[in-house]
Amino acid sequence: MEPGAAMAAPSSSPAQTSSWRLRIFTLLALCLVDGTYTVLRRYSRGVLMETYSFNEVLLVAEFLKLAVAVHMIRGSMMKERIEEPLSKRLVELIMKSRKMLVLALLYGAGNSLSYVALRRIGAGTFVIIAQTKTLATALFSSLILRRQYSWPKWRALILLVAGVVLFVLPTIDEGPIDQNSNDYETMLGILLEIVVVMISGFCSIYFEKVIKSDHEQIGIWERNFQLACWSIPSYLMLIQLREPRPDGYFANWTPLAIVLSLFGCSGGLLVALTIKYGDSVLKTLAISGSIIYAALFDQAFLGGPLTFEMGVSASVVIIAICNYTFDLSPDSATKWPSSAGPSTSTATIQSGEAGMNTSTTKKHENY
Repeated sequence: MEPGAAMAAPSSSPAQTSSWRLRIFTLLALCLVDGTYTVLRRYSRGVLMETYSFNEVLLVAEFLKLAVAVHMIRGSMMKERIEEPLSKRLVELIMKSRKMLVLALLYGAGNSLSYVALRRIGAGTFVIIAQTKTLATALFSSLILRRQYSWPKWRALILLVAGVVLFVLPTIDEGPIDQNSNDYETMLGILLEIVVVMISGFCSIYFEKVIKSDHEQIGIWERNFQLACWSIPSYLMLIQLREPRPDGYFANWTPLAIVLSLFGCSGGLLVALTIKYGDSVLKTLAISGSIIYAALFDQAFLGGPLTFEMGVSASVVIIAICNYTFDLSPDSATKWPSSAGPSTSTATIQSGEAGMNTSTTKKHENY
């Protein structure tokens, strides 16, 4: 055997190739699902003028994620020939779900603050600040996970944020702002949205740390079950407080609302898979790419705007995503503890996923 061939083999092992393909697959799947989700929302609300409660759509998506997670947990237990009753295992997971309770509370706080902020600042300002979630996620990744990103990756992230901002600005209608708003109120709105951005970045890294350095050896489907258990009450409370409906729950629902619930469920599960096989920053890259995809689809079929400047900005975003994803500069990788239970998570995932957020969530993407 040639010496060079012997040395080249380890760098392209089947396991590494499979992991890389899975990472790219989840990245593209999240981009397509999230983009299609956005287009369908626009078609439903902006074209068909449907009046169902969108918080109810998110609530149904959480119930669907709960059902998928339970199904995957059951399949994993059968595969591993675990004799423990499923109900007992689910109760144990709920009793150990304090980490996901923290995450659900943070998501709820972020959603509430974003509503308050949007009443005080224009949509353009809101969107510009919101796009810095990518940088906030990378910052918390460096602080909490001790990752050291190369300069080309930081440059790609900054370029990505700038490209997305320039792309979405022509599509934004500022909309009404509170007439009593003054400079103080505007500054308060900006500060609140910055807090929302920081909460979003922290939540992404917190979830990644939990699923990758978990001493309790709880798999990713089990973590999604825990998160859904706490997210459902928060959405019920949100609907009750913000959207009291005299005609009852699920009024004015349409087949498209059901489809949106399915896409919301798929997007949330794919967020978790993207974080599992990649990292939280890759998740934000996929969502940024979905903005471009959604806008192009919107222009082609729904008559949305598409200018030369938007085309240039879209190219910048695509180049930035490629620069980050395929950058070969050596980074300081996070060393996860051996007790994190990778075998548990991997076995759970491999037991039959068809395509899994953040929210989480998407929930991840509600704010």
